[in-house]
Amino acid sequence: MKYSYIIIDDDAASISKTAKMFAGFSNYFLLGSADNAEDAVNLALEHKPKMIVLEIDPDKKDSGLSLGLINELYRFMKVVPKIVVLTKGKELAYQAIKHEIFDYLVKPLNVHELRKTLIKFERNTEALPTTICIKSYGDYRFIDTEDIVYAKADNNSTDIFMNNGDMVTAFKTMKHFENTLPEEFIRIHNSYIINMNYVGRIHLGNNTCYIKNSKIQIPFSKSYKKNIDLLINLIGANEDRDIRNILDLDNMN
Repeated sequence: MKYSYIIIDDDAASISKTAKMFAGFSNYFLLGSADNAEDAVNLALEHKPKMIVLEIDPDKKDSGLSLGLINELYRFMKVVPKIVVLTKGKELAYQAIKHEIFDYLVKPLNVHELRKTLIKFERNTEALPTTICIKSYGDYRFIDTEDIVYAKADNNSTDIFMNNGDMVTAFKTMKHFENTLPEEFIRIHNSYIINMNYVGRIHLGNNTCYIKNSKIQIPFSKSYKKNIDLLINLIGANEDRDIRNILDLDNMN
């Protein structure tokens, strides 16, 4: 199970340190960061992360970062992400607890404390099913989401393309699958949702994604350019983490 998060902090160096600490946990991926309250709300509404790491005692007071941001999220979101406060001291802990935050951590972030928070988070987070049931022409198919390469809209139905070459037609709209598939599925076109784990190449010049080890080309539209940028960043972050892990293993040998 993969979990998405965003970082809200007015200190760029702190954002970098927090992201680097999270990079040690392979099932977490960063969707973005913001350094002021307005951008933070927009980021949360756009990406709907599972977790928000929030600084509530900013150096730049005009950033608007505070516990009041949580109240703002409740105005617009039916389900507010788990809030983990990460700040410089324990002085605001009581107020934070009254806002029903998930956890409270003190800078500088300690990897052992972060691990405890993430273990607790995973135990308290309802996981999306890794197997979905698709009714297709009177046939019920049970499909592991990790085997889905991409989905293509066809009027009021959706064609699901599998890594073994099979295709299953589901009588559900693309919007349904956009809301129910795990975070690694990203919508890149009105007619296409793609599993980021199968993307081998992205060509910005001809607006095309290429599937690994195949000749399949999937178009993306300019209206979903933000999602393409997110896709590039997520895949790049995963590759960087894998390279760091290899280097760490080499250094140990």
